[in-house]
Amino acid sequence: MMLEGVGRRYGVRGPWVLRGVDLALPAATLTRVVGTNGTGKSTLLRLIAGIDAPTEGRVKARPRTAYVPERFPAALPFTALDYLTHLGRVHGLSRAAARRRATDWLDRLGAAEHARTPLAELSKGTSQKVAVAQALLAGPALLVLDEAWTGLDTGARREFDRAVAERTADGGAVVFVDHDPQRLAGRADAVYELIDGTLVARPAGPARQVPAADPGGWVRIVASGAGGPLPQLLPGEPRREPGPGGATVLTVPAAHGDDVLRALLGAGPPWHIRAVEPVAPPEGGDR
Repeated sequence: MMLEGVGRRYGVRGPWVLRGVDLALPAATLTRVVGTNGTGKSTLLRLIAGIDAPTEGRVKARPRTAYVPERFPAALPFTALDYLTHLGRVHGLSRAAARRRATDWLDRLGAAEHARTPLAELSKGTSQKVAVAQALLAGPALLVLDEAWTGLDTGARREFDRAVAERTADGGAVVFVDHDPQRLAGRADAVYELIDGTLVARPAGPARQVPAADPGGWVRIVASGAGGPLPQLLPGEPRREPGPGGATVLTVPAAHGDDVLRALLGAGPPWHIRAVEPVAPPEGGDR
């Protein structure tokens, strides 16, 4: 699949969110897109997935595509299993095959006990497992993931990582955005950064893809709440400071960084992670 000179803006005179984007997504490759908030990452992924159409430029040779957003619209009149079976039928599977694959993916992702639960009654984490399952059950040629790990528990994230590797090994292309710099660290075949609506190729090696987080150093996590309070007992006792736009900034020893992220994403409702980056330790290590 290829994007040629693609641009996107909202409204006839609205500002350009993306402009002049050229991107190739070959088969059997993993592509990561990075960039700060508001640079157009989600817009780009929606164009790749075919959810939105470009304002200018062309998208060529889009294969059978599946898309997982950060937040899954769960208010649909189905149980989890019926919904997945329905989508499997839409993708051309027989009813028996669709139901079998739906059951298998719910089991792999740790959601088998919720197979007969109505979507509207599922927790955020379980809803996200259903969103992941619907994208994987028919083996898409192109898998588009927009912070799709958000809200998943440790076991489901590990299984999802394995599923991504399976897709590329089977010849599929995967493109993803994720707030966690450790996500699929060192596995990407290509990394692109969005800067002011322009896509720039970056080295795909681990040093670029994963900002150095010395286990003996510190990390800075910028997070926004979704209506719930910040968990009080966070690993590593991070320093807490107000951040931009109502965000909270947590500075914590790097050894506790992953545990803090898990606590934030597992909160009810989960917190949105805006940025994770290595920083110099606070003076005297004071939190």
